[in-house]
Amino acid sequence: MSQRELKEAFVSNLNGTSLAEISLGSVLAPLCLISRGLLLIVYHLNKGVLPLSGNLHLLMDFAVLILPLVLSCTILSDVLLLVIMSLAAINASLVFYVYYNKKQNARTPFCDVMKNFLQVKLKAHPIPFVTSFRVLVNVKTAISILAVDFSVFPRRYAKTETYGTGVMDFGVGAYIFANSLVCPEARGKDARTSNFGYVFKQASSVWPLFLLGMARLISVKATGYHEHVSEYGVHWNFFFTLAIVRVVASVFLAIFPVNKSWILAVIIGGLYQFTLETTELKSFIIQESDRTVGFLHANKEGVFSVIGYIAIYMAGVQVGLYVMQIRTVVRDWIGVTCNLLLASFILFATLYVCQTFVEPVSRRMANLSFCVWTIAQSLFFLSCMSIADLTVAFSKKVSNCALVPSSWNPEISANSQNLANDRKVKKETGGLCLIQAVNRNQLLFFMLANVVTGVTNVLVNTVSSSDLVSVCVLILYMFVNCCIIYILHRREISVKFW
Repeated sequence: MSQRELKEAFVSNLNGTSLAEISLGSVLAPLCLISRGLLLIVYHLNKGVLPLSGNLHLLMDFAVLILPLVLSCTILSDVLLLVIMSLAAINASLVFYVYYNKKQNARTPFCDVMKNFLQVKLKAHPIPFVTSFRVLVNVKTAISILAVDFSVFPRRYAKTETYGTGVMDFGVGAYIFANSLVCPEARGKDARTSNFGYVFKQASSVWPLFLLGMARLISVKATGYHEHVSEYGVHWNFFFTLAIVRVVASVFLAIFPVNKSWILAVIIGGLYQFTLETTELKSFIIQESDRTVGFLHANKEGVFSVIGYIAIYMAGVQVGLYVMQIRTVVRDWIGVTCNLLLASFILFATLYVCQTFVEPVSRRMANLSFCVWTIAQSLFFLSCMSIADLTVAFSKKVSNCALVPSSWNPEISANSQNLANDRKVKKETGGLCLIQAVNRNQLLFFMLANVVTGVTNVLVNTVSSSDLVSVCVLILYMFVNCCIIYILHRREISVKFW
């Protein structure tokens, strides 16, 4: 068996993991976000000088935000629960430390502190936990697309063949959901002079995705790079899916009211599943056939799964509309978090019904169960990010420290001695933040990760690498990606081609 065939077999015919393990994994990134905020606050309370230097801030963000995600899907994957419980305990201890070392109102009862916190006004634009959600989905995707080629990456985390729930299966749907959260329609932007003009504008904005899709297709065919054909097809790839979903969604949203996009999501997902059940379409997609007959036979998974991703995108637009509403106080955002959690639990219950009476989750078809699962899991992850942000906001408030970037900025007491300086430093720390660096150039980060993944696979025999070598390569790979994107951010360079 050739090296290419060995790598293709290595990522094929897999069945995924449990819903519980994937949900558990979604808790790690928010805990890392809390740890990063609390470490900065504790450093500040102990008379540390902020901001840190650019290089030191990058190393800290990488060590606290990126490194745990790499280790959790490699050498620590079998003790993930222990890792999360330990990190949660450390964070709880740090929160208590910050609270009992607060600078002002030291004798105020805890109940009064919480009552006052609920009325605190929060200032930030864009919404921090939405930004962190999108960035960390991108980061986890970047880690997975290379890690999956190493044996240290658990096979249960990889994309499933036909049915099942893998971590990477969720990553694909979550990437679509993350994009829809901040699309122009969800943010109430792009006032339309005409529906035709609006659709043309949106269609013309996705040409970089088509270009990237073609570049990937040509490079893969020219180099003989290994392919998992049943993932998208012979010629199709995820860049084409992103582009088609965006164009088709813009057409729907130009015709139907944006605030009813959840209805479109239900209709599209329901009709697609009905078609799968009542026609030969399901058999056509999942059964092996001659892929040389024509374009549709060659790329059936990629073409038809677009329908499910459009349903996910529509649901994401509805969530984005809700989350992006103007709110000013902590109490309002706690309500948002509770509603996101409630919606997630309702969808998980719906998923149980779908899997019991319809069919299991299938990323390959992007069926109704897959859509429901992706939205439910995304809402759970999003609500966890909101809880993390509110935890950091509480710590910032009681410590009078407003120097944690990419988080809520609560109103700090006006008699703070360093208030004027904090405002200046707060702006400086934003320019040193890795989250903001990735957020500035998200598409470039994703493209860069794909390129470096390809180069790494050419240079390294990934399947035969030891666990130690694999982890070191993955850490170096992510550090290179982060350094490049960080340098662009420090120089305030936003790479856009449209």
